[in-house]
Amino acid sequence: MPDGPPIPEVLLEVIQPDGGRQLVKVTRSPFRIGRGQEAGNDLPLPDKRISRQCASLLYADGGFRLEDCGQRHGVFVNGEKIEARPLQDGDTISFGLADSYTLVFHRGPTAPSVDSLLQRLAGAGELEPEAGSLRKLSLLLEATALLQSQLPLEDILAKVVDHAVEVTGADRGVLLQAEAKGEPRAVLARQRGGKPLAPASVRLTRTAVTPALEKHKSVVVEDVEALAGPLREAKSVVEQELRSVVAIPLLSLQQRRTGDLTYIPSPEDLLGLLYLDSRRPLAFSQLDRKVLDALATEAADVLDNARLVLKEMERKRMEQELTIAREIQQALLPKAFKPYPHFQVTGINRSCLAVGGDYFDLMELDKERTAFVIADVCGKGLGAALVTAMLQGTFSAMTLGQEPAGVFAHVNRFICTHSEVQRYATLFFGILGRDGGLTYLNAGHLPPLLIRGGTVEPVMSSECMPIGLWPEAEFSARTSRLEPGDTLVLYTDGVSEAPNLRDEQFEIERLQDVVARNTTAPVEDLQAAILAALDDFTRGAYQADDITLLILRFLGPRP
Repeated sequence: MPDGPPIPEVLLEVIQPDGGRQLVKVTRSPFRIGRGQEAGNDLPLPDKRISRQCASLLYADGGFRLEDCGQRHGVFVNGEKIEARPLQDGDTISFGLADSYTLVFHRGPTAPSVDSLLQRLAGAGELEPEAGSLRKLSLLLEATALLQSQLPLEDILAKVVDHAVEVTGADRGVLLQAEAKGEPRAVLARQRGGKPLAPASVRLTRTAVTPALEKHKSVVVEDVEALAGPLREAKSVVEQELRSVVAIPLLSLQQRRTGDLTYIPSPEDLLGLLYLDSRRPLAFSQLDRKVLDALATEAADVLDNARLVLKEMERKRMEQELTIAREIQQALLPKAFKPYPHFQVTGINRSCLAVGGDYFDLMELDKERTAFVIADVCGKGLGAALVTAMLQGTFSAMTLGQEPAGVFAHVNRFICTHSEVQRYATLFFGILGRDGGLTYLNAGHLPPLLIRGGTVEPVMSSECMPIGLWPEAEFSARTSRLEPGDTLVLYTDGVSEAPNLRDEQFEIERLQDVVARNTTAPVEDLQAAILAALDDFTRGAYQADDITLLILRFLGPRP
């Protein structure tokens, strides 16, 4: 419900920093403007430099007044700083910031409709030539701004083409939209009177269209008969008896903003093309050309905004898929380990992206033996995550009694023969028996740290190649034995190579020092100490690699 008396229908045109426009209806008095909707604002402006309680629009005694409610940089009407001021139709409101939001106050007996604007546009030609042209420009910009906020994309583009046909006196207008690959495609066509045409039925004059697309420059020919050259002799021109042709490329905001003559346009800068032709010569005045350029800019903005919306939708879809992939990947990692009589174990994985290329796992082979693995797949993101999932499933098959070296050789050949995978992985795989016997295979992985008798040293260095590099690589297992109290600290290079703000790496020596200070700590406390040292060392620095730890302590033989 409105806070005050009923108010006439007025609009605030919101001009965004990137040039986009939106119309917002004023529905109550006071109508609050400021940063964030949570502050009770009717018009929230997402700019951190704008105060939460910025300004207020009030209706009283038949008029509207704007008040400054605490904007730190001041509130301005038509460039003049104000504390409170009555507003007139067309007044511009700004907030003391050169690259922020601007508002335009629109007031009339009723809010303008599209139909009424088009009627006023049609009547503009009855004025004096100069006044009529100026009025056309004003109405066109007003109409296109309103259309952008109220109609579906296809209707907006149709109205833009209709306006272009009306302004120029052309017989036909076609809008081409850029494709991801290939030339722009005709998406709609219109003829005089706002009547639709089948886009495929309109033969475009390629002699005019091609240079406009290639050079990103408008081609405007007012009378083909006055020319001497390929356009006058073009087959499409002759057969259709065309006298005038207009081809205006629709360019991205980035290219339109740049004033650098050396700027090289990219394919993404071309959004489409506005094409017009007629069997009558079009005597454009200079102002008519400006109107046409303004209209093309509006069409480009519509296409640019539509493309941004599609990109945002695609980004959100990808985020959703990555979230699902992360949930699946995290679900596959051990959340907690059940107690074992002869050893203790803990592990953790921190992905630098939504999904990562590291993993660890623990598998009971039988009542006497337990297998453990830590792996690091080269690369990041979904590709690496898919390979880790494959590896995890493969090594889970070890519970079926497969021999480790044979499994490694099989996985290696599979990855190498599927060259499109383009991934390799380092792994440390071990099988611990109840008596402390350890069978292990190190395929290019960093050597674990062994805590034994109060000392810490790297052990079990790699003697095999990473999997996925060479199909004929051979893999062989080694044996060792753990004594009661021995602790293995396994990690990926995301730990040892973690950088700080000075681009220094954490390194194995620093990890070894942290472990040496916590040799008698429970495995969970040892893991927490390593992570705390990492966080302290890397504080504020971007981490481009996954961090994974797996710590296993042998307690001694148990029945």
